[in-house]
Amino acid sequence: MTRYHYPEPKSSEITPEHVWTKRRQLLASGALMAAGGALPLASAMAQRSKSSDWAPLVAKPNPQYVVMDALTSQKDVTTYNNFYEFGLDKADPAKYAGAMKIEPWSVEIEGEVAKPGTYGLEELLSLSPMQDRVYRMRCVEGWSMVIPWIGYPLSALLNKVEPTGNAKYVEFVTDMQPDVMRGLSSSVIDWPYREGLRMDEAMHPLTLLTFGVYGTVLPNQNGAPVRLVVPWKYGFKSAKSLVKIRVTEKQPLTSWVAAAASEYGFYANVNPEVRHPRWTQATERRIGEGGFFTPKRPTLMFNGYADQVASLYAGMDLRKNY
Repeated sequence: MTRYHYPEPKSSEITPEHVWTKRRQLLASGALMAAGGALPLASAMAQRSKSSDWAPLVAKPNPQYVVMDALTSQKDVTTYNNFYEFGLDKADPAKYAGAMKIEPWSVEIEGEVAKPGTYGLEELLSLSPMQDRVYRMRCVEGWSMVIPWIGYPLSALLNKVEPTGNAKYVEFVTDMQPDVMRGLSSSVIDWPYREGLRMDEAMHPLTLLTFGVYGTVLPNQNGAPVRLVVPWKYGFKSAKSLVKIRVTEKQPLTSWVAAAASEYGFYANVNPEVRHPRWTQATERRIGEGGFFTPKRPTLMFNGYADQVASLYAGMDLRKNY
C-alpha cells in the first residue's frame, strides 16, 4: 500500500503557544463546558438527541492546526449552514435537522480495499485519538468561517481498511432520511449527496473525519454524527452525515459536477484566480466580522493552506482542474 508523507505546517501557520493556550482556556471556561465534565465519546453521541442539548466532547488541542484568525461564534457556526437535505435557506438546517435520526449509525467501507466492512459509530470513535483543530472554511458562495472541529485524520480509517494498489480515489456518500429531510424532494441535485477526493488528498493530514465542533459532539445541522472536513477546498467538498465511503480506481461522479459541471469542478480547491461563472472568488465575507458594509477580505490561495497542499497539484492546470 502506498504511504503518503507530508511536511509539517510552516511556523507562520502555527499559533503561538500563549495565544493557543488562552483560546482553549476561554473555550473550556465557557458555557459549552458548564454542564459538566466530558462524557465518554459513545455516551456523548448517544445523549446528543436534540440540537439544543449538546453533549461535551473534549479532545486534545493540536497547536499545529490552529490559525491566528478569530473564531466564528458558535451561534453562527450552528445556525448559518448549507445542508440542502433540509432546505436551501441557510436557517433551514438548524430549524429542521433536529428530527434526523443519528442512532444507531454506521459507515460502510467498500471498493478497492483489503478489509471492507461496516463500522459502527462507537468503533469509528475509538479508532484514533480525537484532536481539536481550528480550520478556516470557505463556501463557494463567497462567505467564510473559522471553526474549531474535533476529529482525527481520515487517513487513520483508510489505513485500517488497507487500500489496494488500484485505489486512486475516495467517494463519500451521505445519508437519506426522506421522512425528515424535506430537501430531498428538491431536484437541485440527484440524491444521495456524493463527493470525492483523490487518494493523496484523502490521506493528507489536514483531511479530517469529524465528530464534533466547538467542544461538543456535532449538532445535526453540522453533519452529525460524522462528516468530512477538507479545509483547503470549498465547503461543498466536506460531506455531512456519512454512511458510505467507497475507494475506487476511477474518478467518481460527484453530485455538484453531475448537476452543474460548468460551475463546480471535481477538485474544488479554493482559488481566487478562478472565477465562478456567476460571481468572483477573489474576495470573501467572514461571517460575524463587522456589518454589511465591512470590506470583504482577499481570498487566500488554497484557503491559506498553500504551504501544506500546493505540492499535491504540481504541474496541474488549476483553471482547467477547478
